[in-house]
Amino acid sequence: MRARAVRSRAALRARPGSRAASPEASLARSENSLYLSIQAVKRKHKLERLGIALYDSETRMQWSYNGDAFFHAASTMKLAVLVGVFRQVFRKELELGAPVHVRNRFSSLIEDEAFSLDLDREASPEVAGRLGKTMSVKDLAYQMITTSSNLATNLLIDLVTIGVIQKALDELRVQGIEVLRGAFAAGKNNMVTAHGLLRLLRLISDGRVYSPEISAELLEILLDQRHKSGIPAGLPGGAHVAHKTGNISTVHHDAGIVYIGKRRPYAAVILTQSAAGVGSNMAVAEVSRQIYSALASLSQSELDRREPGGQAG
Repeated sequence: MRARAVRSRAALRARPGSRAASPEASLARSENSLYLSIQAVKRKHKLERLGIALYDSETRMQWSYNGDAFFHAASTMKLAVLVGVFRQVFRKELELGAPVHVRNRFSSLIEDEAFSLDLDREASPEVAGRLGKTMSVKDLAYQMITTSSNLATNLLIDLVTIGVIQKALDELRVQGIEVLRGAFAAGKNNMVTAHGLLRLLRLISDGRVYSPEISAELLEILLDQRHKSGIPAGLPGGAHVAHKTGNISTVHHDAGIVYIGKRRPYAAVILTQSAAGVGSNMAVAEVSRQIYSALASLSQSELDRREPGGQAG
């Protein structure tokens, strides 16, 4: 298994005469502690595979574990669909208020074979209840993310097309996210890496998805996520997370931007895979808790260095 930690050179530079632990030593301890903690979580929850990518804008710490490994995306791929939709909005080729006919018949990637969704398993009664009527692009995007509506997702994919979604990812230089549709019968799935999702989250957090205004709209939707048993469950009260979950029988994921108090946000992606019926979001929550603990410890060590007893001379 691979783990990697990186910090900016400026942040790592120790001042001469420091009586407190150097930034390098603090970072090494945090990284090692995090690595050992996630190994324990992996064993405890009998995870077959685990992928993590992290960037903290407060401490400028980057850390990953199997960050380039591909996982079944589950619903995390809806982040890419969301960006594809807002690309068209930014280019004024689509209006958020435009009506979309709600139907349940779509064409798959394989020879345009038609398929329908099982509406008994649809996550959003609101979208299912509009069958035969219309919903706005904005409402469909909101339901796709906050309730993880598959019906809304397929309607939006039809509207903007897979090609446009991929073009958005290419324009933003996001690698490690592969979006397909209706190709399950051919043994194909949407796939993601922790690094790919982290890149997308950082662009959103930094206001660099087409414009600060577009990025702010994406954040507003992601902050309203209703499924909170992943990353948020491992955080202290008062934390706010702009995130997208992804859960099926064998994978449980969460990818989000975490806001806690006055500290700068951090972005974290946690991808897990286990045997059917074995895994749960508890593993994601525990990894989230370990990430927060490592960052909190690292932040405290920075504060200690600046206090009178640990100030560099």
